[in-house]
Amino acid sequence: MTEREIPEQYLDGYAHILAEVAATGRRLTRDEIASRRALGERAAEAGFGLRSLVSAHLSGARGAWPRGAAESADGALAAVQQVVDAFAEGYERAQRLAVRQEEAARREFIDDLLYGRSDLGRLAERAERFGLRLSHEHAVAVARGVAAYDEGDPVPRQVERALISRFGDRSILLTTKDGRLLCIAPGHQTEVLTYFAKQAHAATDGGQVAIGRPQSGPGGVVQSYEEALGSLEIAERLGLDDPVLRAADLLVYPVLARDRQAMADLVHNTLGPLTMARGGAQPLLDTLTAYFDSGCVAAEAARRLSLSVRALTYRLERIHKLTGANPSDAAHRYMLQTAVIGARLLDWPAGEL
Repeated sequence: MTEREIPEQYLDGYAHILAEVAATGRRLTRDEIASRRALGERAAEAGFGLRSLVSAHLSGARGAWPRGAAESADGALAAVQQVVDAFAEGYERAQRLAVRQEEAARREFIDDLLYGRSDLGRLAERAERFGLRLSHEHAVAVARGVAAYDEGDPVPRQVERALISRFGDRSILLTTKDGRLLCIAPGHQTEVLTYFAKQAHAATDGGQVAIGRPQSGPGGVVQSYEEALGSLEIAERLGLDDPVLRAADLLVYPVLARDRQAMADLVHNTLGPLTMARGGAQPLLDTLTAYFDSGCVAAEAARRLSLSVRALTYRLERIHKLTGANPSDAAHRYMLQTAVIGARLLDWPAGEL
């Protein structure tokens, strides 16, 4: 772009201004400055590089440079400075407007893409402008940190620089949504989202990242995005602190939560009696959670709860007595563990079933 020859129309009237200023010593008029700004805007809109435009102005100055007194040369030099300054101001103003318009178009596209509010055919056409081919598989990673992030913030820019430095553009779209970082990448390029997760985790001071499964078609991005969001929600409810969550590894939880009423009945019938314990159900529910998370190893569960093994064993016996289900018995274990997961998904006993 910067190698193209600059048409004379962007230097219109320039030589005449220099000659008159050199002859009279006057400064540029308001109209002359306004005309230079307007030419700068039009040159920016036409896609010419500022460096080439400034070079053309300097070349034009050499051709129209006054021959004579030093005062004339000094006046002409001052005029060149005014012309180039006004021209660059107009050029930069046009660029700022173009950037704002591009940002608005990008934000509108992302909103339509993630909410599926636009005609799919038109959406696919717009996606190509941002390097996405929606007919192919895509996967979405979502990162959340301690703060909410906007697209121009230092953290998103840091992560974007790291991705571009490692992979180039590679049809990657990095943006923000509702304060979270998002990365959309072709489904077969798993290394991109893995690297994004690593960079986002570090940049957000230990934030958590969820990666949705690759999905095909214009609606595939929405599906993968919703899977990633769902994984973050599940992690919050279940207290999962893994830095990277993969929706493919958590599919059992949406299945369990799909029939809320059935899950609520299971929790109520299986764990409801724990509310009769002194101190309520929560300590015993925490005991079951630690016991199952530790692979039903009493010593490890006791360590996680900062209890003695004897105290943990007492709690398990108390659970058995109240519920009639023995956590140490394989025949009862699956029902109890499923009920415990359901309780955490439904935020019981803090919330009503």
